[in-house]
Amino acid sequence: MAEHHATEHELVPTPGTRHASREQQVLDRIDKARRRRPKMKEQRITSSHGAGGKATHTLIEAIFAPAFSNPLLDKMEDSAALTVGDARLAFTTDSYVVSPIFFPGGNIGDLAVNGTVNDLSVAGATPLYLSAGFILEEGFPVADLQRIVDSMAAAAAAAGVQIVTGDTKVVQRGKADGCYINTSGVGVREHSTDFGVDQVKPGDVVIVSGPIGDHGVTVMLARGELDIMSDITSDTAAVNGLVARLLAGTNGVRAMRDATRGGVATILNEVAKGANVAVVVNEAAVPVRTEVRGASELLGIDPLYVACEGRIVVIVAGDCADEALAAMRSHPLGEQAAVIGKVVDDPPGLVLLNTTFGGTRIVDLLVGDPLPRIC
Repeated sequence: MAEHHATEHELVPTPGTRHASREQQVLDRIDKARRRRPKMKEQRITSSHGAGGKATHTLIEAIFAPAFSNPLLDKMEDSAALTVGDARLAFTTDSYVVSPIFFPGGNIGDLAVNGTVNDLSVAGATPLYLSAGFILEEGFPVADLQRIVDSMAAAAAAAGVQIVTGDTKVVQRGKADGCYINTSGVGVREHSTDFGVDQVKPGDVVIVSGPIGDHGVTVMLARGELDIMSDITSDTAAVNGLVARLLAGTNGVRAMRDATRGGVATILNEVAKGANVAVVVNEAAVPVRTEVRGASELLGIDPLYVACEGRIVVIVAGDCADEALAAMRSHPLGEQAAVIGKVVDDPPGLVLLNTTFGGTRIVDLLVGDPLPRIC
């Protein structure tokens, strides 16, 4: 154990200190690899390309981003910030292929509504209208479809949004997995501040709104492949009320993201890379339910990489941390909000974890995702 910790300290510098030669060489190699122009090496798409990790980022940066590049898309936020006349809008879209379709705490229907509402909310927008597109497989039970649609209607009503347009397609038996849903959403950005990764600065702090990993572990156990019994339920929920409470309580918010595919670790890597800063996380401060931690250990995964569907990661100015926490904890979805880390200037582009064992390690993007088809 002591040798392991010593190796960690040799490879990862303590933030703010001068790097030893070997440490600097390691960091330089990492930086060079990250700055290399993304290139698709695979000849065919794999499941990793949809998992939210390095493979997904490579797919986006090598194929989609160059073809569709424009100032609105290039920011790579969860929603596009639009201005139409005098109206300041946010627009987003997402597709849901979760397996199984029904899981403890929710199903693909309320997940689709909540996920799109949340993408608008973390852009600082008030969600208003959604579209819903269904791809159904021939033979899919009508009773299951009714159950999904009813849950979508209930979730939309709870979030204060309306589903105003949609589409339905049916494919041959065996050409889909029962039901896929795409939802798009439009909201109004009523705040004058533009939130985004480019606003993040050294001295800011990182807050999560509650325990992480509930959704991903719930869905994985619901597949029944591991014969593990648990009372864990998905955290799927619309966070627009929580975000409204936060923005009413502080002016110090820099950026917000909902931690879905790839979990909190992926979000923090996007922040570090996008703002060219370092993010230092205190492992002991990260809220994780005992059941989620235990299941994650059995699965051999880190809860930091496990998807949430009702949790947000917020970057706020350091001197506003207390008021931001107070505002979030005043809302039911933020009662267990916690400061888990800070933003520093060195080493830029990396996320570092101060472990419970006293060591420090790099938290990098995964290539794929150990829990596919989570959302």
